[in-house]
Amino acid sequence: MTSPKPRGRQFFANPGPTNIPDSVLHAQAHVTIDFNDPAFLEVYDRCVAGVKQVLKTQSEVFFYTASGHGAWEAALVNLCSPGDALLVIETGYFSEGWAHMAADLGLQPETLASDWRRGVDLAALEARLREDRDHKLKALCVVHNETATGMSLPVPEVRRILDRTGHPALLLVDTISSLGSFDFRMDEWGVDCAVGGSQKGLMLPTGMSFTGVSAKGMAAHATSTMPKHYLSWTQMLTRRHRSFVGTVPTSFFYGLQEALRLLLEEEGLDRVFARHARLAEAVRRCVRHWSGNNGPQLYCQNADRFSDSVTAILLPEGHDANVLRNVALQKYNVSLGGGLGRLNGQVFRIGHLGDLNEPMILGTLSTVELAMQVAKVPHTPGGVAAAIAFLAEG
Repeated sequence: MTSPKPRGRQFFANPGPTNIPDSVLHAQAHVTIDFNDPAFLEVYDRCVAGVKQVLKTQSEVFFYTASGHGAWEAALVNLCSPGDALLVIETGYFSEGWAHMAADLGLQPETLASDWRRGVDLAALEARLREDRDHKLKALCVVHNETATGMSLPVPEVRRILDRTGHPALLLVDTISSLGSFDFRMDEWGVDCAVGGSQKGLMLPTGMSFTGVSAKGMAAHATSTMPKHYLSWTQMLTRRHRSFVGTVPTSFFYGLQEALRLLLEEEGLDRVFARHARLAEAVRRCVRHWSGNNGPQLYCQNADRFSDSVTAILLPEGHDANVLRNVALQKYNVSLGGGLGRLNGQVFRIGHLGDLNEPMILGTLSTVELAMQVAKVPHTPGGVAAAIAFLAEG
């Protein structure tokens, strides 16, 4: 006889997809409407303007019926030509994935190696760009927030290095797990192509993604010879929606309209970012306390680059993070993120982004501490009290 399913609502603490607010779910449950209907076009145009506000850009934005990987591919095929050389800053599992995609498309990606726990040495980036005197590198690919490791990358510093070296490479930035969770400034930071997705900070289901493209990016697109059709920006610009070669997913935009209202009007981006930073620090305080007695540790060891949207937690040697996750899920109905790629079984991840508050975080942390006791993972009890003490400061 199988064990009964835990009762009560699941605590979903994955770093993506994330919790969806009830008002967004209700808004998305909209009747079918013609995507050229004037009533829908008003909604669509408001959504485009709202996404530009979150990206902090005046640039062109293209939408896709695809996950973030689809937007990755759109960026590559619209900006590059076969054989182009790219430099990908290694941040973790997702930078590896972007590089593999580029290779599969016939591009020539080069990875700038880094320590996954400390992040890239920006001096090494500057040295590599100065070494490229013939400017063979067409683009620099950066993951703003590496979901696998719980580490962010300082995009403004990357832009300053490009400017200081006078290197003309396009700056491509994956914002999938940062946008709507902590600050991103596409125009101010000189980003040529920003890749975003629906299922994280924007609090929507998986299945829609987008790219913001600068004027420099659009000029590069004009000379791109990579094969493309459904993802072609040239094709999209001929349509009223300036996106989607084919049917527009109308229901997504009713949900997006509500999500943008929550982010931009009801809470406001600055308060959204402050909430994420506060909850992230509470999680880190808790993990630091657990780390005593040879307990779990923060995977990211660079305090200057802690992520405000996800924390990766490294278990002590000899303990399987998937066993711990299974205890949390099967016994207590708490869903935690797993380790990705080479980190499978070594880390688990707590997402603290999107529709989230203090009780949800504290409930998750309490259950992780309970699951560690059941799974006999060494730790110093009382980590939740450390998180509470921080949150009680105001």
